[in-house]
Amino acid sequence: MSDSANASTRLTLDLWHPNCWAIESTAQVGGGVLAHAIYNSPQVEAESVNGLFTAYGDTDEEVETLLETIEASEHGGQVLELQERFGQGHRDAPGNVVREFFLEYNPQDMVCPTLLKYGFVHSAPVRIEDGRETWQVVFAGDRGEIESQLDGVREEAGAEVTVEAITAADTRRPERERRMSALTATQREVFELARDEGYYEWPRGCSTRDLASEMGVSKTTLLEHLRKAEAKLLDPKN
Repeated sequence: MSDSANASTRLTLDLWHPNCWAIESTAQVGGGVLAHAIYNSPQVEAESVNGLFTAYGDTDEEVETLLETIEASEHGGQVLELQERFGQGHRDAPGNVVREFFLEYNPQDMVCPTLLKYGFVHSAPVRIEDGRETWQVVFAGDRGEIESQLDGVREEAGAEVTVEAITAADTRRPERERRMSALTATQREVFELARDEGYYEWPRGCSTRDLASEMGVSKTTLLEHLRKAEAKLLDPKN
């Protein structure tokens, strides 16, 4: 047996599949969702599942709109928001505002069972933004079988799947990558622009006024996003 057959592989998948309330909702409005754990519903066996999720965004209004859109989706159910945070999952949410909730929905709309069927086991909360899902998965089979197994997922689930990253499973996720994943899309965009334009060089290659002009926002707004991004990247508690 080859070494590749004995070593599992870690992948980051960019994924879309039909009939998903989270994909549809985040495609319509801002903010995002982290999918944590899924439980079988005790009320209707095999006809519904209950999941724990975190809605996140830049502002209270953005998250509130996202939750309203989720509840209005024909593929979801009632949003049962938690008054107290459940566990530690909210710490990894990338937004400035986070709200955790339970939601009951049809398991036939889930792609997770199909991924499991083809050997892909998710290893972290699923992140849904802009109508796309980001899955961190481990594949225990031969690395050469990955593409054919993904083809099986695509055909059976009607899914679009792209491999964004692939590493050996024993390769630890770089700390910088973990911290960057905690940024909102806007915070990441502002930080990367500042870095690329030489804001962090000495002497500085640009000013915050220059960055704000390029982003098309006020200097105050630019600084708010940049400082929050810096705090997440530099604070050892994050």
